[in-house]
Amino acid sequence: MSPAHRRLLRESAPARVHLALCAVLGAATAVLVVVQAVTLAHILAGAFLDGDGLGDMGTELVVLAAALAGRALLSAATELSGRIGAARALSGLRLALVGRLARFGRGRAQEPVGELVTAAVQGVDALEGFYARALPQAVLAAIMPVAVIGWMLLADPVVAAVLAATVPLLVVFMILVGASGADHVRERHRMLAVLSGRFLEVVRGLPALRACNREAAQEAALEAVGERHRGETLAALRVAFVSALVLELLAMIGTALAAAIVGIQLVAGALSLDAGLAVLLLAPELYAPLRAAGQEFHAAEEGAAAAERLFAVLDSPEPVTVAARPRIAPDPRRAGLRLEGVTVRFEGRDAPALDGLDLVLRPGETVALVGPNGAGKSTLTRLLLRLADPDEGRVACGGVDLRDIDPEVWRSYVAWVPQHARIYAGTVADNVRLAAPAASDAAVAAALRAAGADFVPALPRGLDEPVGEGGRGLSAGQAQRIALARALVADPSLLVLDEPVAHLDPGAADAVGAALMAHATRRTTVIVTHDPALAALADRVVVLDRGRVRPSVARPVAA
Repeated sequence: MSPAHRRLLRESAPARVHLALCAVLGAATAVLVVVQAVTLAHILAGAFLDGDGLGDMGTELVVLAAALAGRALLSAATELSGRIGAARALSGLRLALVGRLARFGRGRAQEPVGELVTAAVQGVDALEGFYARALPQAVLAAIMPVAVIGWMLLADPVVAAVLAATVPLLVVFMILVGASGADHVRERHRMLAVLSGRFLEVVRGLPALRACNREAAQEAALEAVGERHRGETLAALRVAFVSALVLELLAMIGTALAAAIVGIQLVAGALSLDAGLAVLLLAPELYAPLRAAGQEFHAAEEGAAAAERLFAVLDSPEPVTVAARPRIAPDPRRAGLRLEGVTVRFEGRDAPALDGLDLVLRPGETVALVGPNGAGKSTLTRLLLRLADPDEGRVACGGVDLRDIDPEVWRSYVAWVPQHARIYAGTVADNVRLAAPAASDAAVAAALRAAGADFVPALPRGLDEPVGEGGRGLSAGQAQRIALARALVADPSLLVLDEPVAHLDPGAADAVGAALMAHATRRTTVIVTHDPALAALADRVVVLDRGRVRPSVARPVAA
């Protein structure tokens, strides 16, 4: 069992319950296997030696039927338990991943989206085979040999010793082949993740690829990755087929040895017929769970590769500090924000994104952040949103360090409009209500008017018009205005806008800018912009350059 599987069992309550249930059901199955073999052997011996008819074996036949029915019921109960346990454990794993990403994003490492999707969907689905089949077989493979050899020690110690010697050979071979198969499975899963990521990038960038006439190059790249994935898949299948063949061969040899020894003992009169028949019937049952466990191992490793990927994300350092005893969050509408000696570094970059930055945001003030690309504007907004913490220095509101405040409580004060607005599948009203689910239609309509979304009343269904995936397509400017309305309807204390008029024509940009200024008087507003006209409407312009404020320009431009 891989470290990922052990962790799944250790950290998942449904998995632990399922493991315990598998142990109980496996022990019961082993007892029924022995009872079935001994009863059938007694019936056959009685028929051949004593000439007993079916009427003379009523009790034995009832016991045999009960054992067969019991094994069938236990097998069904084991699989049902596995599927229920898998559903609960997989749901918990996905929820943990979604919760981690929802609270903190992908962090500074920016895990590729395609690889995350592959691990969270196809990879987690592959874990169902581990819970429903591989785990029960592993438990049965541990219990069945002990039960069978334990009974054989009483009936035929010689055969028991021979079969006991063959079991470790099978286990060692399963470990050796499993290690080789696991490498191929992990590489196959890695190539699947790369293929998914590449395909996602191609779909996202189709317009640019067409414009640059680079479709053929991307087709070749996808074909190369697909070919590597195919090669690793075939390699994993070859290992699986070879392991199954050798396991069957070893089981057949062990059973043949048992049959030969039993035959010699029967001829010599050293063993009774019913005991010999029981030993012969139990020999295949000894190897069956081991063979099944070996076959299911490869399916389980597929899920283990995905679990390792997900655990790497879940175990990555959280980008923001969560205080054990959070302090009460001051309202930024009434308390000022202060950045003191803030430094933020990113791996792989020589210069820090922010370098000893000092900045004060007064309550109710509208500040325009301007500067060249790479100056640190986006990093600064991430700090204000508590999506990241500074490596040095601190960000404080009303004198309270944001690291001492619950991130969820702080974000309830904040609304953010990104540069590239995201529209979700649903109606226009659904998208606007994303930050304020209880907002009335009147409040939604007012926010849309404030954002300059005058196109909404002209839509066939107005606020109920479907947009996003499967709905009406929106231009970049229309999506930006819906995102702006989404922020305004929440009535935040701190409003952070990233290029809010970047996709608007000059007339619409002026209207949105005027609307923003009209609604900015009741809150602290930070606007990241390259638009001089919008910056001129702010109370103050702050120019960032190489992660620092340029002092000569950090001055008021409007009363």
